[in-house]
Amino acid sequence: MTDPRAALDAIGQLADVEIDIAGAALQLARIDAPEEDWQAAQAHLSEIARDAAALAAELGSQDVASRAGALAGLIGGRHRYSGDTDSYDDVQNANLLHVIRRRRGLPVALGIIWLHCSRTLGWTAHGLDFPGHFLIALEGRPIRGRVQPAPQQAVLDVFAGGVPLDAAALEGLLRRVQGPSAELKPGVLAPMSARRVLLRLQENIRTRRLMAEDFEGGLACTLDMLRLAPDTAPLWRDAAVLHERAGQVAAAIRSWTRLLELNPEGETARRAKAAVNELRARLN
Repeated sequence: MTDPRAALDAIGQLADVEIDIAGAALQLARIDAPEEDWQAAQAHLSEIARDAAALAAELGSQDVASRAGALAGLIGGRHRYSGDTDSYDDVQNANLLHVIRRRRGLPVALGIIWLHCSRTLGWTAHGLDFPGHFLIALEGRPIRGRVQPAPQQAVLDVFAGGVPLDAAALEGLLRRVQGPSAELKPGVLAPMSARRVLLRLQENIRTRRLMAEDFEGGLACTLDMLRLAPDTAPLWRDAAVLHERAGQVAAAIRSWTRLLELNPEGETARRAKAAVNELRARLN
């Protein structure tokens, strides 16, 4: 059986387009839930992908509305996935093994199921780093013969079963998070890479651990995220701080040094150099 951390190390070296997003999320989940049957979960991912392929073959249209409806019927209907509104902050909602077993989860965990099905079919889809609420964008082909072609992209709220969101709905969602004066800006709907989606998934676990003052668990989570995304400078800063808190001076120095390699100039570099000098003085 492949060690999940070794698998994450290998995924961390892949180009983003080569990442199997559901497979990577499964490896992250195995670390936090070793008691769960990950092979059964893997078989389920294969099953739902086969179901998606069969459903897509039956579609009479490839426009975005048809694709979104087909996925909603498959994922939320046939396989009964839904957003967990009763225990939203339960850490299980960010672990794909638990999500598959319970058929409930956070928006980003459910989004990974949607992206898994979409990409299996060769449909273009990506996550959206919307503030406070993960969304996905799904693309389709215009319907022929119409004076005004159908929209080629739909923004979907997978936590609500794949409901399409227009500009007014998006602005309303944004205002619930950022206040009544918030307005939609282009960057709010910026596409996310597969790697960033996975980091956002794991950030839910890390944040909950740190809020509970489980700093050892927060550090372990940070290091697992770095296996997946070894060039993410902010994570090296977080790792350095948590290593320091744990009294792991040599590891903290290595983390600050890696941060300096990624960000050799600017205020971040200045602080990292100061931290390295201070820590080396402790060793002496």
